[in-house]
Amino acid sequence: MSAPPNPLVVALDTSDLDAAVALAEAVSGQVGMVKIGLELFTAAGPSSVSRLAERAPVFLDLKLHDIPTTAGRAARNAGRLGAAMLTVHALGGPEMVRAAVDGAAEGAGEAGITPPEVVAVTVLSSLAEAAGASPASLAFEAVTAGARGAVVSGDDVKVVREALGQDPILVVPGIRPSGARSNDHARVLTPVEAMEAGADRLVVGRPITESTDPAAAAGAILEEIGWR
Repeated sequence: MSAPPNPLVVALDTSDLDAAVALAEAVSGQVGMVKIGLELFTAAGPSSVSRLAERAPVFLDLKLHDIPTTAGRAARNAGRLGAAMLTVHALGGPEMVRAAVDGAAEGAGEAGITPPEVVAVTVLSSLAEAAGASPASLAFEAVTAGARGAVVSGDDVKVVREALGQDPILVVPGIRPSGARSNDHARVLTPVEAMEAGADRLVVGRPITESTDPAAAAGAILEEIGWR
């Protein structure tokens, strides 16, 4: 049986592409992915994906949420870029998720590359309360529609894992090492808590990117969860 992939994802939340590249270089080889969110993507554009993909696999966090046709076309464009993972918003519904999954595969096929794994965001980690459908039902619908997994916040990880079973990927944002501040996130877990609840990928931003030694900070998190 092959070893599980490195679970650590570093969120490069900056508008400065050169700074993002420098951070990616600093943690290259230490982390499983680097995340490009809306801030960097809107500042630097699609070229940010190719620049960073030279250093580490890219998690393109665009949270696509629109009518199925538009989401599918946007995902097709994203699929051409070479990202390893792409987010859509589960609240867009199963038809939109399916359109995005198909679109990403089409775009990657046109570019002759592997399509990104599409994961569906259930509830943002900055929100303390979910409105409407439960994260577990949103995640289940998205996976049934073709998503590879879900992005799940804080205390929802365990119940979503129980609802989905072991195969789908669970990405958990807002992770904070023991003793770190929660910053903007209301629904936070430590790395150990998240992994024990069933997480596959841990998204960490400022505790690594604002460290004087990002590589060491990343390594400390991996040691905390026993991933070595």
